[in-house]
Amino acid sequence: MCKLNICVASFIHKIHKYCTSPNKHKYTHFFNFTFTEVSNLYSAVAVQGSIQLQHGVQSKELLTQPSIYSQQYPTMNQLSASLGGLGIQQPESLRPVNLTQDRNTLSVVPTPAPVPNLNSDLKRLNCSPDSFRCTLTNIPQTQSLLNKAKLPLGLLLHPFRDLTHLPVITSNTIVRCRSCRTYINPFVSFIDQRRWKCNLCYRVNDVPEEFMYNPLTRSYGEPHKRPEVQNSTVEFIASSDYMLRPPQPAVYLFVFDVSHNAVEAGYLSIVCQSLLKNLDKLPGDSRTRIGFITFDSTVQFYNLQEGLSQPQMLIVSEIDDVFLPTPDSLLVNMHESKELIKDLLNALPNMFTNTRETHSALGPALQAAYKLMSPTGGRVSVFQTQLPSLGTGRLQSREDPNQRSSTKHLGPATDFYKKLALDCSGQQTAVDLFLLSSQYSDLASLACMSKFSAGCIYYYPSFHHIHNPVQAEKLQKDLKRYLTRKIGFEAVMRIRCTKGLSIHTFHGNFFVRSTDLLSLANVNPDAGFAVQMSIEESLADTSLVCFQTALLYTSSKGERRIRIHTLCLPVVTSLIDVYAGADTQAIICLLANMAVDRSVSSSLSDARDALVNAVVDSLSAYMSTASNLQQSALIAPNSLRLFPLYVLALFKQKAFRTGTSTRLDDRVYTMCQIKSQPLVHLMKMLYPSLYRIDRLTDEGAIHVNDRVVPQPPLQRLSAEKLTREGAFLLDCGTIFYIWIGRSCDNNFIKDVLGYPNYLSVPQNLVRFHFKLSCTCKELLITFMRLRIDFLFLRGDESPAKADFLQHLVEDKTEAAYSYYEFLLHLQQQICK
Repeated sequence: MCKLNICVASFIHKIHKYCTSPNKHKYTHFFNFTFTEVSNLYSAVAVQGSIQLQHGVQSKELLTQPSIYSQQYPTMNQLSASLGGLGIQQPESLRPVNLTQDRNTLSVVPTPAPVPNLNSDLKRLNCSPDSFRCTLTNIPQTQSLLNKAKLPLGLLLHPFRDLTHLPVITSNTIVRCRSCRTYINPFVSFIDQRRWKCNLCYRVNDVPEEFMYNPLTRSYGEPHKRPEVQNSTVEFIASSDYMLRPPQPAVYLFVFDVSHNAVEAGYLSIVCQSLLKNLDKLPGDSRTRIGFITFDSTVQFYNLQEGLSQPQMLIVSEIDDVFLPTPDSLLVNMHESKELIKDLLNALPNMFTNTRETHSALGPALQAAYKLMSPTGGRVSVFQTQLPSLGTGRLQSREDPNQRSSTKHLGPATDFYKKLALDCSGQQTAVDLFLLSSQYSDLASLACMSKFSAGCIYYYPSFHHIHNPVQAEKLQKDLKRYLTRKIGFEAVMRIRCTKGLSIHTFHGNFFVRSTDLLSLANVNPDAGFAVQMSIEESLADTSLVCFQTALLYTSSKGERRIRIHTLCLPVVTSLIDVYAGADTQAIICLLANMAVDRSVSSSLSDARDALVNAVVDSLSAYMSTASNLQQSALIAPNSLRLFPLYVLALFKQKAFRTGTSTRLDDRVYTMCQIKSQPLVHLMKMLYPSLYRIDRLTDEGAIHVNDRVVPQPPLQRLSAEKLTREGAFLLDCGTIFYIWIGRSCDNNFIKDVLGYPNYLSVPQNLVRFHFKLSCTCKELLITFMRLRIDFLFLRGDESPAKADFLQHLVEDKTEAAYSYYEFLLHLQQQICK
């Protein structure tokens, strides 16, 4: 069953219950959420429904026949052989849709990931699409067939995401293929009790003696029931064989801009207070180390060695040849020096209050950070508020309002930050950038230090702790998540695939160490990756292909671990089957990554043309293969019905907007988000979910954990869906916009917001106070822990109205088509 985002639905249902109940006090218990409960609910963003494909798939035998032993556990041969027994009824994914006539292509419920057309046993064992997803759930047998479909083949990965259920396996022997080094997984074939065949290279391997014992069932002689053969996502505790050195401790270095511009912005007090609150929650153990560097025209270090009565500031003014004044006392054990650390964090916001220093020596500060972190590796968190102006890495303004979309301005102005990032990556150090700027800061250059060191980038345009409370709130929420989320150190990730397939391009923040190995100095649960693939050899000898990603990392507790994800998909021989298995969301995310690269290497207009051509070519190819279709109409298979809509939504993102109204830093930041976010977050940014929340009913509601969850229909992202009488919730993933119409029912406003009427609601309400029970406040705190901000808008006059309307991507803008106009444009291109 398809379900609405449960967390969102639960929240708005509680509002509905409270507002419509004559006995409001009886619903107080509805707000008794625990953090764990809501976290679990929010992790269910991915819809649990599925589309059952009824289309038959031609079955082929693999290289060997199953033995008597393998009957106990079905092999890939047996499972694939049963695929041909599925019906020949046309699947829903192939139902033709006339896009220009049927504008309501958006489903009233969130669209689930397409389910591969597999035997039920394989389907049950397959990897979750939230972790590992392919653009095509039916893999073409040959590259020529893929070329005819005009669809990209690639993978979307979210390898380190937070999981509520993760089998962790401790074993002296981690079973792998002797040839291709694939980890044993649910899709291997057991030839007999002592031999198994790799599902990627088909080599026959011996079953180790230890693997014959099942620790879960405490039985011997059933290797096919081991947890690593029953779960497509597992995590191994690695042995010393997987270590080049003893596992590093968790090491954190904070680098703060303390120039006049930074002090005026007021970010330092927010960061220091967040650190004080979360110091004990930083991932790590008794070995955790921490240090601090500040900089303006000089670089300041802080001696926090245990035994000192107070922190000591050490100033290095030789920024052309920066050095570490006392290397052994600048990174200290966090637990042993905790009181000194707290003293420093309390003092820092006021130490530079009267500074007149306007320069920023970011480059030298980063060189110092690199020298300090090189012996161990770890995470460097950099907070910068302006254009670097002194020393190595200084930059000059390239912000020309008439040249904002120029290709040369989308790339870095210097290779200093990239070279530094590669040096950091080599020493297992990642650099995370927080850019809090009220002016142009050349993010295109600064972002390189995070891109190539596997770091992450946060951007707060026009940041000011008083004048821009929205950004101040966002920084607080981001820091809460950033400081406490899980982290993996000194990581590498390898992607393997069935023989005949090849990987040729990676997208994300990393350093490519070899053709299939990514170096990730740090890995975090919010990082996503994309991979482009091709078919080098015909897949005629198999009916199933598999992909496996292995992430080897050191946990914050000093354990070496390996997280494995394995995905199995069928091979097809007909073009129509390829379209039946198209995953539009995965396709659009892969194309978005490719378009970012095209924008930087060629031009913005080339990238936009390529996206249009991707839609035109795929729909033209589909229409040429389908019979009885009106060739003058714009017809798409149901699986691709949202393809044009999502491409239009991409055009209206800051990354790909035309014209000169988009600031360069804004454009570059959106490009960075596209390249580094997992699919679920990227889709929320691209096409948010809009619901009406002032007229909720129990019609179609579902029961989740003894709670009734309403299912309000999704609304198209168009202003025509907004009414003066209504209240609407726009879910953008990390922020909720709640739009209140001028004629909205006063009872709703009073009971939900605690204000008597529409005019009394502040014009830009970021933090609101329910006029409800204290348990409801606990619910709101929980949402804040989940990085969700609530931004309320008075529909007619809110300062944030323009931001809200930017998300209504189906409407015409000054520089872009409306959705209907875009469909007509596509139709003209196809009919040429």
